[in-house]
Amino acid sequence: MRTITRSVTRAAGAAVVATAALAITTGTAAADDWPVQQPNSPIYVDEVHGFLTPTDLDFWNPLVNRARLTSPYGNSTRVVCSGFHGVYTDCWQADADGNPHKLVRLPFNFPNVSGSGAPGGGVSHWVYPGFIPGIS
Repeated sequence: MRTITRSVTRAAGAAVVATAALAITTGTAAADDWPVQQPNSPIYVDEVHGFLTPTDLDFWNPLVNRARLTSPYGNSTRVVCSGFHGVYTDCWQADADGNPHKLVRLPFNFPNVSGSGAPGGGVSHWVYPGFIPGIS
């Protein structure tokens, strides 16, 4: 019985050490970096204001074709986007501490039904990573 107890204790100890090592090496994901305007690049970088958020009535109107943002911060923190020919291709938003996080671009400007046929897909719906389960 003593041999079995020792084996179980050793196995449990090894599992704890392996789990701790994995947790240490995995760590917390670092925040993204703000995009930087590159000289002579056709890709531009802008600080963006005025996204439609769920608190705006127009956000829910499928005929309004403006950029949407679903985020715990709404428009209250800095948002910077990079784009090409008038279409934003990537966006980042600051968290409460000012750290940038790359936003997730939905495949279309939900709930808008009219803009996805525009060049470059038109304006987009951006989601803060992890704010909506399954979208990160």
